[in-house]
Amino acid sequence: MKIRVVKTASKARAVQIVRYQNNKRAILQHIGSAHTEPELQELMISAQAWIKDYSKQLSVFPDESPNKLLHLNHCTFLGVQYRYFHQQINAIQNKMGFGDLPPLLNDLATIRIFEPASKLRSLELMEQFFGIKHSRKTYYKIAPVCIELKEVIESKVLAFAKACYSFDFDMVFYDVTTLYFETFEEDELRKNGFSKDNKSQQPQILVALMVTKEGFPIACEIFSGNTFEGHTIIPVIKDFITRNKVKAFTVVADAAMISSENIAQLSQNGINYIVGARMGNLPAELLQTIDKQMTRQDGTSIRIRTALGYLICSYSAVRYRKDLHEMNKQIEKAKQVIETPSKSKKLKFTKTNKEQLTLNEELIEKTKKLLGIKGYYTNLEEQIADNRTIIGRYHELYKVEQAFRVSKSDLQTRPIFHFKEQPIRLHILICFMALVVSKHIEIKAGVSIRKFLDEAKKIVDGQILNQITSKSVTIKAQPTEKMQQLVSKILPPH
Repeated sequence: MKIRVVKTASKARAVQIVRYQNNKRAILQHIGSAHTEPELQELMISAQAWIKDYSKQLSVFPDESPNKLLHLNHCTFLGVQYRYFHQQINAIQNKMGFGDLPPLLNDLATIRIFEPASKLRSLELMEQFFGIKHSRKTYYKIAPVCIELKEVIESKVLAFAKACYSFDFDMVFYDVTTLYFETFEEDELRKNGFSKDNKSQQPQILVALMVTKEGFPIACEIFSGNTFEGHTIIPVIKDFITRNKVKAFTVVADAAMISSENIAQLSQNGINYIVGARMGNLPAELLQTIDKQMTRQDGTSIRIRTALGYLICSYSAVRYRKDLHEMNKQIEKAKQVIETPSKSKKLKFTKTNKEQLTLNEELIEKTKKLLGIKGYYTNLEEQIADNRTIIGRYHELYKVEQAFRVSKSDLQTRPIFHFKEQPIRLHILICFMALVVSKHIEIKAGVSIRKFLDEAKKIVDGQILNQITSKSVTIKAQPTEKMQQLVSKILPPH
């Protein structure tokens, strides 16, 4: 093969690729026609590229730049891919021990972080953004297998928490949330109930989550949507302890989890607890004790032994002003309702007396005694954990709520569009895997997963089609300095 340049009738110079065989000339490819010297040089470079690709011969010059044969005038821009992002997430997943899981399961979790979508749409997005192909047939084939991997995945996550966060079961934070469905039909799992998403008309499921003191998720479980959240903590905690053969254990949970039955079961199973107290439900005698013992000075606290364990009460001047403002606002509303019978409805500080709506003075007096006071129950002795430690640990419960916000907002776990139990459980498992990776990034890099994603999206691979060779070429971008700093925190070099 050789390059042939001939003059045309229009006095241009045509560049061709020709081959001579049996004293005959065969034109293999017409590259184009040039009217100027620069145009001719471009066509000559394109001709060299065509010959190199057609002959499949390697260059004898190892340092030869392949880009010198790529001319923009003969290229088409195909789009961009985000393989760098996929590579970094894949490295994190491997570090967590996910490397021996089905690749499709890991990729579904990765695309959940990058751009949440339905499972079948996710398959298309993986090819578009990462250049990775998974067929629908593969998804339907492995989906039932993936559902059975929940315990395996949680054990890998737990092992990673021990290695990376020095987790030793000393303390976990527990909470639940609701996830609603894009339907109005109930079944055994999807039930109407108290919705934390303000979607009381739509069926939902209840999702329980446990995180470490850093906010790293270690386990999750789902319940039917009409389950009372206080009934979830005992079975979840007991199963977690049994599976992991835990000896010493402390759980931190909010006030909705507390009941005399739950406290009894926690104590019987040797589980320590720190839970919020519902101060409005305290008996009058205990309320009187608090009122007498509590010093209304900012930061003061008291500890009282009760049937539910030690009740620790703390006073805050900021909380006092907030509670007072809220109480006065509710009292004013109550007075307006009482004075306007046509708008009569029962509010917090109203009561019915002989079919007459009146102000509930007893409740107002009780509320005044509790202004600025917040309570916590625990069975930990003071020499093990003093009042300040108990209060501080409870306030760290926001880390579970933070994980739920990431799951609902960034990962778009809700609404759920699945209708059968198996796909629902797989959806939650994929979202849990995505949440584990996302929270690890947030904790180690010190930025939100959204900001990490924004920075990662700056690093794109350009896909260019060489029209001469009909082959696509990838132009890779270098990671930004900021991205390199973030990755070095998440995946420190050995």
